[in-house]
Amino acid sequence: MDAGCPRLPDTVLFEIFLYLDHADVLSVGLVCQQWRAVARDEFLWKELFYRYYRVSRDVPRHPGAVSWYDEFQRLYDTIPCVEVQALKEHNDQVLHLSFSHSGCLFASCSKDCTVKIWSNELDISLQHSSNMRPYNWSYTQFSQFNSDDSLLLVSGVFVGPHNSSSGEIAVISMENFTLLSRVRNKPYDVFGCWLNETNLISGNLHRIGRITSCSVLWLNNAFQGIESENVNVVKRLFKIQNLNASTIRTVMVADCSRYDSPDLLLDYEEQLAASSTCPVFDLGSDSEEEEAKPKPPPEPAVQELPDAGGVPEEHGLQQLFDDIMEGRVRPAMTETELETKVAELFVRSRTKPPEPNLLPTDSNSKTKYLIFTTGCLTYSPHQIGIKRILPHQMTTAGPVLGEERRSDEFFDSLDHVIDIHGHIIGMGLSPDHRYLYVNSRAWPQDCVISDPMQPPPIAEEIDLHVFDLKTMKEVKRALRAHRAYTPNEECFFIFLDVSRDFVASGAEDRHGYIWDRHYNICLAKLQHDNVVNSVAFSPVEQELLLTASDDTTIKVWRSPRAVRVRQARRPRPRKLLFSWLMNQKS
Repeated sequence: MDAGCPRLPDTVLFEIFLYLDHADVLSVGLVCQQWRAVARDEFLWKELFYRYYRVSRDVPRHPGAVSWYDEFQRLYDTIPCVEVQALKEHNDQVLHLSFSHSGCLFASCSKDCTVKIWSNELDISLQHSSNMRPYNWSYTQFSQFNSDDSLLLVSGVFVGPHNSSSGEIAVISMENFTLLSRVRNKPYDVFGCWLNETNLISGNLHRIGRITSCSVLWLNNAFQGIESENVNVVKRLFKIQNLNASTIRTVMVADCSRYDSPDLLLDYEEQLAASSTCPVFDLGSDSEEEEAKPKPPPEPAVQELPDAGGVPEEHGLQQLFDDIMEGRVRPAMTETELETKVAELFVRSRTKPPEPNLLPTDSNSKTKYLIFTTGCLTYSPHQIGIKRILPHQMTTAGPVLGEERRSDEFFDSLDHVIDIHGHIIGMGLSPDHRYLYVNSRAWPQDCVISDPMQPPPIAEEIDLHVFDLKTMKEVKRALRAHRAYTPNEECFFIFLDVSRDFVASGAEDRHGYIWDRHYNICLAKLQHDNVVNSVAFSPVEQELLLTASDDTTIKVWRSPRAVRVRQARRPRPRKLLFSWLMNQKS
C-alpha cells in the first residue's frame, strides 16, 4: 500500500477475511505485508479449516500438524485424486490389487483368469502375466505378497468335477515368476493369507448337516514341491463349527507386536473408556450400557460357552433326544430349528475353551490374531471372529492334525466376536495393524431372523466401521459416502485399503472414495465407468493410489503436489521449443 494511505487495524482485516473463502484469502495475502500477515493468522485458518472441510468442532487438529494453514494445505494438496494413468491390459473385470511391501511392484487379479505383476516406476508398466486357465481356474480374485516380497500368494476360483466351484491358492516366485505350489481352498472366498515369510493359511469346509458345517484352517508351507518327505508341509491350525449355514471367510492376520507404536491414534474423543471384559460387542444395541453387558449363554453362538457350574451339555443333549423320542418337544420346531439346536448343544460340549487373556500385555509379544468373517444367525457374514495364534502354532512342525485333543475338545472356540448387524463386504488393516476397518451393509433395526436361508434385506449405504484391536472396541462413528446395490444373495466383496492418514474403498456407484482417518471426513470421489472392486495405497507413498473396476481398467491416482513435482522433474522438450522459434522467424 502507499505510505500515505491509512491502514486498517489487523482486527478489522481479520473480521473481513472471515467472510472470504480460502482461495480469496490467499489472493489478498499478496497485496501487502500487513495483509499477508493477517492472511496467515492461525485463528483465521482454523476457522477456514472447520468451515471448508465440515469437521466437527470438537475434533482437535491432527497430532502431527504444525499449523492450521499447513493442515488445510495437506488435505487440499496431498490427496491422490488426480488421474495420471489408465492401465488397460486386462480384458475383463479387475477384482483386486495388492502392492509389494517395498512399493516397487503390485499385482492385479481379474475375471480374465490372469494375475499381472506391474513395475511401479515413473510410469507404471507390465512386468509379467500368469494365465491360470491351464490349472482349471475360472478367475483370479485376490493376491498378497509375503513380508520380504519374494513370493506372491494368488487366490482364485477352481472349477472341479461336474463344474463344481471351489477355491485354490497358488504361490508364485518373484525371482523368476515360476509356480511353486498349489493349495485347495474351500470356500473360495476364504481367500487365504500369509502367516509369515514361508507359511500361508488356507481353509476347508466339511458339511455336517443341511445348515451345519465345520471349517478347518490349515497352515501350509509355500515350498511343498521341494520339501523332504520327512518334513510336514501342512498342519491343522483350527477346527471351528459353523451354525445356520454360515462359514468362515476372508481370513487375514494381524501382528500384535506392532500395537504399541501406532502410526495414528484414533481415540481423541475417548468414546470407549469402559473396560473391555465383554467377549461380544453388539453394534445393534441402543446404549453403551447395553453393549457392556455379557450376552446370555442361550444365544445360538458357537463362541459362547456355558458356565462351568451349569448342567453338563452332554446331559442337555441327551435330554433333547429323550424329549424328541417321547414327543415332549414343542410342535412348532422345524427340521432346521432342530438341527440348529442339536448343533448348539453339541458344540458346547465338544469345544476347547477360549484362550485366557486375549489382549496382549507384552509389547514384544510374538502373538498374532487370525481375523475372519463368520456368523451365527444366517449364511451372510455378519460377525468378525478373532482367534489368537500362539508362537508354537506358526510352523508346520509337529503333528499334522495339530496338538492332541481330548474328546471334549473336538472344536476350537473363538477368542473374540464382533457382531456387525449387517452384511460384511470388506475388511482392511491399518499399516500398524492396530485398527481394523470393516465395510458393511446394515440390516433393518430390530430385525428378527427366523430362517437362516432368508437373511434380512441390506441397506444400499455402506457403513465403514473402525475397531481398535488392542482394546477390542469400536472407535469413532461409522464413515459413510459410498453405496452398493446388489441384494443379499448376490452381494460381493469390495476391497478397501488403509494408509497412514487415509482410508479408501471401492463402491458399486462407480466411484472410489478416500477419507481422512483422523477427521472422519470424505475427501475425494474417484470416477470409473463401472463398479470399483478394489483400491490400494502404495505402502511407501500414500499420495499414490490404485483403483480397479469392472470396466476392465486400473486407474493410477496421484496427489496434486505429486503431479507438480513429477512435471517439474521432466526435461523440457527442446525440439518443440526450437520448432516454435523457427515458426516465429518464418
